[in-house]
Parts: sequence; C-alpha cells; structure tokens
Amino acid sequence: MLFKYEAVDPRGDRQQGTIDAYSADAAINAIQHRGLVITSIKGAGESSFMKLEVSLLNRVSNKDIVILSRQMSTLFNAQVSALRVFSLLAAESHNPELRKHMVEVADDLQAGSSISKALSKHPKIFSDFYVNMVRAGEESGKLDQTFSYLADYLDRTYEVTSKVKNALVYPAFVVFVFIGVMVFMLTSIIPKISEIIESAGQDIPIYTKIVIGISRLLTEYGLWVLIVLVIGGIFTFRYGRTESGKFFFSKLRLSTPYLGDLYRKMYLSRIADNMNTMLSSAIPIVKTLDVTAAVVGDVTYEKIIKEVVDAVRVGSSVSLAFSAHKEVPTILVQMIKVGEETGELGNILNTLAKFYTREVNNAVDTVISLIEPAMIILLAVGVGILLASVLVPIYNLTSSIN
Repeated sequence: MLFKYEAVDPRGDRQQGTIDAYSADAAINAIQHRGLVITSIKGAGESSFMKLEVSLLNRVSNKDIVILSRQMSTLFNAQVSALRVFSLLAAESHNPELRKHMVEVADDLQAGSSISKALSKHPKIFSDFYVNMVRAGEESGKLDQTFSYLADYLDRTYEVTSKVKNALVYPAFVVFVFIGVMVFMLTSIIPKISEIIESAGQDIPIYTKIVIGISRLLTEYGLWVLIVLVIGGIFTFRYGRTESGKFFFSKLRLSTPYLGDLYRKMYLSRIADNMNTMLSSAIPIVKTLDVTAAVVGDVTYEKIIKEVVDAVRVGSSVSLAFSAHKEVPTILVQMIKVGEETGELGNILNTLAKFYTREVNNAVDTVISLIEPAMIILLAVGVGILLASVLVPIYNLTSSIN
C-alpha cells in the first residue's frame, strides 16, 4: 500500500514523499530507519474502482488458508517462534491481501498478543472455528498438531464443497443457454412466422396462441419484463439475507428432490468432521457445539445445534438432544450414543465424517449422472413445443391449399 508522508530530517529540513509498505506501522518504521521524524502520514488515495478491482483479484481463498495452515504446522514443528513464523509467511505470501493480514498478526504478536487473539481480529480470514482451534493448541502446547488438524479439516471441507458446486455448474450453464436460445427465437423468429400464420385466417391451436402471446410480450414489453426481473432478483437477494428468508431458502434447498439429500449429507458431514476435529484438540463439548453451529453453513442445522447446546447445558446427552430433531438421521444419533457410552465420541465422529463424505461423493456422482438425461429431455421438450406450435399451423395451411 502507498503512503504519503511529511517528515523532518536531523538538520531540521522538511521532507515529503511516498513509501510503499504493507501497513502504516511498517511505513513508519521504514521512515524512522532513515533518521527522519514523521510529522504526518496517510494512505495515498485510490479510486473506488481500483479498490474494488484489487479486492476482487486479491481475495483470500480457502485454498490459501489450507496452504497457510500447512506451512504454519511445518514451521511450529521445527520449533520456530510464533513471531518469526508469521513474519516469514508475510514475506513469502504471493497474495497481497493475505500478506497484509499476516503483517498485522505479526505486529500484534510483537506487541505481546497471543496467536489466537491476533487471528481473531481478522474474521474474514480466520473463522471462529479456526481461532478456537488455535486457542486450544496454545493451551495444550500442540500448535503444530493443531495447524495440521486445521489444514486437513479445511482441505476436506474445500474438497466436498467444491465438488457440490462443480456439480451444479453444468446444469446452470445449460439452463442459461436454453433460456437464451428460447428468448432469441421468441423475439427474432416467432414474430415473423406468426404474421404468416395469423394472415392465413385459420384456427390457431391453443399452444400456438400461448407461444405467440409470449413472443409479443417479450418483443413489445421486453424492457419492462427485464426491469421486473431485475427488481425481483434484488428483492429475492435482500429477502434471502433476512432471518425469515434464510430459513425459507434453507427449507427449499433441503426439500428439493436429489439436491436436498445432497445438501443434507454435506451439512451432516461438516457437523461430524467439525466436532471430531475440535474434540480431538480437547475443546469442551459445549464450546464445540457452539462453534459448529456457527460454521455449519445452513440456518436450519444451525438452529438445531443451538437447541442441542441448550439441552446439553441443562444436563442432556448429545445423542438425546439430537434425537429430538427429524432432520438428524437415526444412524448419526445412535453412533453418537455409542461414542458417549464408550468414551470414544471423537473416533465415532471421525467414522461418521468419513461415511458422510463418501455419501456426498456418491450423491454428487448420482446427481451428475441424472443431470445429463434430464437436461436433454428438458431441451427436447422445450424445443419440441416451440417447433410444434409453429410447424403444425404451417402444415395445416399447406394442406388446405393443396
């Protein structure tokens, strides 16, 4: 980042200039090393467009955090000090946004802060789950293992989430292309053919009238239709950010055939994996459930886990609390109950996490195998209806002439 400064040199002469540094503190240190006394310093102005462009290009991805955790695990295992670890990671990072956060963490550590407290100041990069895991590692003195657990967990989560998202890219693209082709035909080709059909004076089939009506709506009021769609999209987006909207879309997502089962298994996999990782680091069960609720990624399951937390606080077992919710399958409840009775809850949750991860992978493969024929049928039906609505009247017209 570029900073403008004004300073006074040892002879009392005033100087001004610019300096490129990771943060304001780094800029001040660099200027003071030149023997100057700073009188003022501020960030050089950037246009909002440039800031937006930089933020989009320098976004910190899950993959960056996975690699970062692996590097921290290796460095802590080599007995490198925490301050040195974050200073090295800041210097080696190729992502300017991540480098900036690492420098700030290193500055906080130099000021005497703990690692978990320093990381907690960057919630966009390090989640509550991440911070609590690091805090447990600090208390147990096993930071190298903690960062290794974190890297493994984030890697698994990233793999499952990416597979689900990639499975939905193909149908979204096909639907988008299909809608584009249909709009093009309805606005460019159908109006010309409809003039021929209507000028013949013959009876027009009802499905042809519907197609012609849609065509006229798009050609005569296309701009208004676009405005209504944009307003509807904005309203839907804003509604989706409200509490009621989040629950509505969550219920819709979980009740959708095939996809609902896929999402349900993905959330259950995340719950089991998250709880296993935190319990392995000796984090108390109530805190584990609290953090799991915050990172599960679905408001329906978040509400369920919060209700489980309340039940556990008043003396209920985890399995009994989960059994009160139909969204949690019986196999998960029974397995947790076995883990509680044998004292092997962490291992049981690890087994459940692996089981649901396999289930997610199988469900994704099933959805992918169903998507292709479903898209082909959808395209065939759509194009068939459109062609039939045009060709049947033309065929009738030619038949009457003959």
